[in-house]
Amino acid sequence: MWQKAFTKIDNSSLIVFRIFFGIIFFVESVGALLTKWVDKNFIETTTNFTFIGFEFLLNIQNEIMYGVFVLMAFASLGVLFGFKYRFSIVLLTLLWSTAYFGQKTSYNNHYYLMWLIALIMCFLPANVYASYDAKKNLSIKKGYMPQWIRWVFILQVTCVYFYATIAKFYPDWLDGTVTKNMFVGMTEMPESIQMLFQKNEFQLFIAYMGIAFDGLIIPALLWKRTRWFAIIASLIFHIFNSITLQIGVFPYFALSFCVFFFPPEQVRNFFFRKKDKEIFSEQTNEGLGALKYFFVPYLIIQVLLPLRHWFIKGDVLWTEEGHRLSWRMMLRSRSGEATFRVIDKKTNEVLRFYNDELLTYKQQTRLNAPDVIWQMAQKIKAFYKEKGKDVAVYVVQSDVYVNSRPAKRLIDPTVDLASVKWNYFGHDEWVLDENAPQDLYSDSNLEKIPALIKHQK
Repeated sequence: MWQKAFTKIDNSSLIVFRIFFGIIFFVESVGALLTKWVDKNFIETTTNFTFIGFEFLLNIQNEIMYGVFVLMAFASLGVLFGFKYRFSIVLLTLLWSTAYFGQKTSYNNHYYLMWLIALIMCFLPANVYASYDAKKNLSIKKGYMPQWIRWVFILQVTCVYFYATIAKFYPDWLDGTVTKNMFVGMTEMPESIQMLFQKNEFQLFIAYMGIAFDGLIIPALLWKRTRWFAIIASLIFHIFNSITLQIGVFPYFALSFCVFFFPPEQVRNFFFRKKDKEIFSEQTNEGLGALKYFFVPYLIIQVLLPLRHWFIKGDVLWTEEGHRLSWRMMLRSRSGEATFRVIDKKTNEVLRFYNDELLTYKQQTRLNAPDVIWQMAQKIKAFYKEKGKDVAVYVVQSDVYVNSRPAKRLIDPTVDLASVKWNYFGHDEWVLDENAPQDLYSDSNLEKIPALIKHQK
């Protein structure tokens, strides 16, 4: 197997993918500017919910972000045309990192996948054919690549679909609740389509077709006899998602991976008819270091990371601990907002604080996940520190709705979130169990909680 990984194969699939990748990132970059996505998420904000540990990115979340996305568009063109490719792809990856890790308000799994693929592309020879670099420097021009490069992409996409399939095997997906909730808000569709979407039979059909597609698409693409059926199914599935779910470039990005499932010679004959038709049988050691020291550890992480929520206390559907970076895509509807009680530790005075003092409306609607609520407590603490006050921050209301079920309290109101540290790898005890007794934290009993009384004497 190891020897086969270094067999030379035609590199047309990698070259074509580089071109697709450049186009997709260019559209994403320009689209983010034209649709005011950059303004809404970075410019018209007082603060932001970055990935925990990336708070330093808040320092450039102003008009600088216009420049980030403009540069990203030019870097995307550099990748597309293979112009100073190594510089272009590294720059693109770094710029996209500032956008991806810099905010969670508009989080999508496709942003994560785009970041992963950009990272992968930094280590691959995607500019050795049909590129400006190869035209200017004939010494780098090649028509082959080691087999393992193709395998890396296939394994990465397999991880995405495999874990997406497994995650759907839970009651609210299997009984059509999730798909029903998805279709409820689609009021801009023609009336006849809306009527179809409201039918229970159609909602169940979409739910089970989602499982079938995610579970079977990779085997179907790998098997020659079903490959074209899989391509047609992919087109229908992703275009349907593009129209109904409006998830940007992701459907087309997902389709671009199909080039790695066709025989390399078939890709060459379709896209590069003038390319020399070489038959490779010998092996090459090119990329051995990259495979051993980057890609093997990388793929191990990709396999293990989505499993982490199984080792964390509680149901991930409720706690969200282990949810991100796990390919749990479009699995549930979640809503709710937190209300905070701020107490001056020195005077025990209850200080008035409203979420809109720091957050936009959209950001406030994201206060239904533990990590975001914890970050908000830290922001409130910093907000009052600038005013010379040392405060405790309690979450007195955190009613969260999952899949339109009755709301339940998410956060223990007796814990000062401003003084606790975030647990990166396990369960935070201040995240209440979904089945915790709700009457203990009812409004009538809230003032009786010692932790709050202590600060109000």
